Amino acid sequence: MTTDTRNRQANPWLVLLALCLGFFMILLDTTIVNVAIPNIIDKVGTSLDEALWVVNAYVLVYAVLLITAGRLGDIVGPRTMFMAGLALFVLASAACGLSRNAGELIAARAVQGVGGAMITPQTLTIITTIFPPERRGAAFGIWGAVAGVATVAGPTLGGYLVTEWDWRYIFFVNLPVGVVAFVLALVVVPDLRPGRRHRLDLLGVALASASLTALTYGMIEGERYHWGTIWRFVGIPAVLGAGGVLLIAFLVWQRVQKTEPLLPFEVFRDRNFSVTSFVAAALTFGMLGIFLPLTIYLQSVLGLSALAAGLTVAPMSMMSMLLAPFTGRLADRIGGKYILMTGLFLFAGGIGLVVVTTAAGSGRWDFLAGLLVAGAGMGCVFAPMQTVAMRDIPPRLAGAASGVQNTIRQLGGAIGGAAVGALLQNRLAASLHDQAQQRAGALPRPFRSRFVTGFDHAASHGLQVGSGQSGTKLELPKGLPQPVVEQIQRVAHAVFTHGYVDAMHPTLVLPIAVIALAGLACLGIRRHRASASPPEGRPEGAPQTHAQA
Repeated sequence: MTTDTRNRQANPWLVLLALCLGFFMILLDTTIVNVAIPNIIDKVGTSLDEALWVVNAYVLVYAVLLITAGRLGDIVGPRTMFMAGLALFVLASAACGLSRNAGELIAARAVQGVGGAMITPQTLTIITTIFPPERRGAAFGIWGAVAGVATVAGPTLGGYLVTEWDWRYIFFVNLPVGVVAFVLALVVVPDLRPGRRHRLDLLGVALASASLTALTYGMIEGERYHWGTIWRFVGIPAVLGAGGVLLIAFLVWQRVQKTEPLLPFEVFRDRNFSVTSFVAAALTFGMLGIFLPLTIYLQSVLGLSALAAGLTVAPMSMMSMLLAPFTGRLADRIGGKYILMTGLFLFAGGIGLVVVTTAAGSGRWDFLAGLLVAGAGMGCVFAPMQTVAMRDIPPRLAGAASGVQNTIRQLGGAIGGAAVGALLQNRLAASLHDQAQQRAGALPRPFRSRFVTGFDHAASHGLQVGSGQSGTKLELPKGLPQPVVEQIQRVAHAVFTHGYVDAMHPTLVLPIAVIALAGLACLGIRRHRASASPPEGRPEGAPQTHAQA
C-alpha cells in the first residue's frame, strides 16, 4: 500500500482536529501569559525584567528552533515530532505551574519553547500532505479560525483564571488540552514517512541557532540597554552584527553544501512561497507593532483592567474567527491572491480607523467599527496565505518550508516589537516634554520647573505605564496641602494621557505602512501550477481546472 493511499484512508478532518488542539494550546499559552505578568511579579516576588523574560525566553527558543524542528520532522516523521512536542510542552507547562522562583519559571518557559517549535511546523506539513490541493484552503481556514479563538480566549480566560485562582493555573490549563491532543494524534494522525532517508545538517543547525539567537536577543533586549553596552565592550550593536555575520555564514554554507541543506533554497524558487514569506513577516511585524502601543493605551490611558482590555479587542478576533473558514474555502474556488490582498488592506485600514478614534477621553465602544473592519481583514489573510505559500511545495520539502516560513514570521514579529517600541519611546520623550511645559502653568509657580524635569527624567529612565499610573513617580515635598497634591496628580495624569496619545499616533503609522506594503507585494503572486495528481474523486487523465493563486 502506498503512502498516498494510507493518507487517503485517514479521516483528514479528525487529523485536523488533533493538529488544531496542539496549535491552539501554543497560541493560548502565548496570549494568556501576558495577562498574568502583574500577578506573577506580585506572587513570585520577581523584578519586571525577570517577568518579561518569562515571555521572551519562550519567544527566543521558539524562533530559533523552528527551522531545525521542521527538518527533524522530515527525518523522523511529522507525527512523531508532533507527539513528542506535545508531551514536552505539557510537561514543561506543569513545571511552569510548579515553579518556586523566577529562575525555575524562565527555564520551564524555555523548554515550552522547544515543545512549541517541535509542534508548529508539523501542523502545516501534515495538513499539506493529508489534504488534496482543492481542499487545503478550507483546512487552512479552520486552522486560521483556531488562531482567532486562541486570541479571544487568552486574555479572557487568563484574566478569569488569575482573578479567581492564581497565575499558576494559566499553565495547568494546558494539561488536559495537551493530553487530549496527544491521544487524538496517537489514534487518528497517520505516520507519514518520507520516501527517502534524510540527514540533519549539524553545522547548519549550529550556525542558524547561533545567528537567530543573537539577532532575537539583540532585538528583544535592545530597548533595555538603550541600544548600547551590555557588558564591558559587548554592546547590542555588536550582538546584532555578530548575528548578521553568522546568518550570512549560514546562508553561504547552505548554498555551497550539496547533500541536504537545512534551508533548501529550492523552496524560494517558488515565487509564491517567497512572496508569502515576506507577507508573513510583514504581517507579524505589523500585528505585534500595533498591539503593543494599543495595549498600553487601553490599560494606562483609559484605565481598563487587563480583562476589560482583552474584551475590548475581542470583536476583532471574533470577526476573524468567523470569516476564516469561509475565506479558506473561497480561496480553493477562486484562488487566494486577491483575497489575501484585500485582507491586508482591510486590516491596515481598520487599524487606521482605530488610531483615528483614539483620544485621551475615548470610550471602549468608539473603536468597534475599526476593530470589526480589521477583524474582517485578518479573517481574509491567514488561510489564503498558507494555501498560496504551500500549494506548490513538494511534500518532501513541506517540513523545511513550514519551518522556514514560521521562523521568518517570528523574526518579523521580533523586529516589529523592537522597532515600534524604540519609535514609541522616542516620540514619548518629545510629547511628554511638550505636554508638561504646556500644562505646568496650571500649577503653583514653585513646582513648575520640577514638574517638567520629572517627566523629562521619566522619559529617559523608564516610564511607569501600569494601569492607573501617570507615567512618572513625581517626588513631592512633605507637608504639601492635600489640594495641591491632588492638583499636581491631576495635571500629571493629563500630561501622560495626552502625551501618550500624541506619541502613539505617529508611531502606529510604521506598522500600518508595513502591512499596506505587504498588500502591494501580493501583486507578485502568480498563477499556481496545476496539481500533478488528480483531485480526490476525479479519474486519472480527466481535465484539470486552473485557479488563480
